[in-house]
Amino acid sequence: MNNEESRARWMSRVLEGIVETSRDHLLITDPEGYIQLVGDSSYEMYGIGKDELLGKNVIELEKEKVFSPSVTRKVMDTKTPQTMMQEIPGGRKLMVTAYPLWNADGSMHSVISYSHDLTEILELKRRYESLTEQLKQFESEIEELREKNQEGFVAVSQPMRDIDRLIKKVAMVDSTVLILGESGVGKNVIAREIHRNSRRFGGQFVEINCGSIPEGLLESELFGYEAGAFTGAGKQGKQGIIEMANQGTLFLDELGELPLTLQAKLLKVIQEKRLQRVGSMQYRDVDFRLIAATNRDLEKMVKEGKFRQDLYFRLNVVPIHVPALRNRPEDIAALLKLVVRTLNERYGMNKRLDAAATHALMQYAWPGNVRELENVLERMVVTADEDVITPQHLPAEIRAVGEEQAAMEPSVAASRMSLRDALEQVEEKWLRHAAERCRTTAEMAEFLGISQPSVVRKLQKYRIRST
Repeated sequence: MNNEESRARWMSRVLEGIVETSRDHLLITDPEGYIQLVGDSSYEMYGIGKDELLGKNVIELEKEKVFSPSVTRKVMDTKTPQTMMQEIPGGRKLMVTAYPLWNADGSMHSVISYSHDLTEILELKRRYESLTEQLKQFESEIEELREKNQEGFVAVSQPMRDIDRLIKKVAMVDSTVLILGESGVGKNVIAREIHRNSRRFGGQFVEINCGSIPEGLLESELFGYEAGAFTGAGKQGKQGIIEMANQGTLFLDELGELPLTLQAKLLKVIQEKRLQRVGSMQYRDVDFRLIAATNRDLEKMVKEGKFRQDLYFRLNVVPIHVPALRNRPEDIAALLKLVVRTLNERYGMNKRLDAAATHALMQYAWPGNVRELENVLERMVVTADEDVITPQHLPAEIRAVGEEQAAMEPSVAASRMSLRDALEQVEEKWLRHAAERCRTTAEMAEFLGISQPSVVRKLQKYRIRST
């Protein structure tokens, strides 16, 4: 055997070795598409053994859907390199690239194709996209919860849960909402929740307190004014808050303080969806969703002639009655945690309430409602030197209520019971107390300062059912 033949055999073996060991699946055909060399991974790729493929024509295999479409056939047709996605039996996806090889006379010598299985990569990509979408959803939900928390909206008690459900319903439509409740219960928070869940969320949420602006200025603040409309008016005129709420939500807080003269003008705007600025004869169209709130008895004011009946009927489409904080004690514990966490984030602190301070705060009647609770907690968080807030940090009036409540507890010293029985009696009483105020055993554990498994065991011991 001469050197030329030896080299040819050596090169042939090297070529076979390349085909067999390549990380990509190689397939080589002659100019007519008949397979001359194919990698050992053919069965794994196509479900057909290497020996069965040798000598087969790619056009016939394409018709049999062994691979579809055939990149080799496309190279034979176009005489140019081709890259495409190819589907093989079992739904697997291949990225296939094929190149023509040429003889010295310009005729086609062969076609070499390289196939790389992308099934797993595509599946990983699909999973990644799915996880990314889920992450976006979680981030959106977390952001929504964070925004709610920043606004102070808490719905633990049944009345507030009912309000939360009502918010979701009325947010989908443009019906006028009238929010009623004592000062400080969070009427503005509910108004913002309605706006946030509505189709007008892309527009502005414009809020004005009708009781905080002098009567002489209120009209121009609400309706705006033209240049030179009155002494002191700006040279360019001014847009009123009703116009600012166009395509958004207008929130009129403390509506009961609105003067009768402006009530008629507001009613006309609500009915006609257009207004005139002070000093102007021109009408301007406005499209806004109206939410009003008051701590006053509007029905009584109507009877006394202090509030227009027709305006009251226009506003009282969907009334929402927000109970005072003292009438929904289940919300107090959640509000305490929420407000302390918000203050810690705002001021970069790490303050927390101990069990005794929490208990005293939950016994207090909160005549100023949520606003008072927020102010009291902020005072304690920023003034307490220690990270743990105890009863000694509480305002005197709240601490006094806690001490009075403790004094009303029955004395066990005067009774004829053993220390063990007395301790069990106190333990049972505290467990029942926690069960009435907490929704879960985890909340009870935090409230009592013990572990959750201990809470579960003690509930079973005293046959107490948690809510």
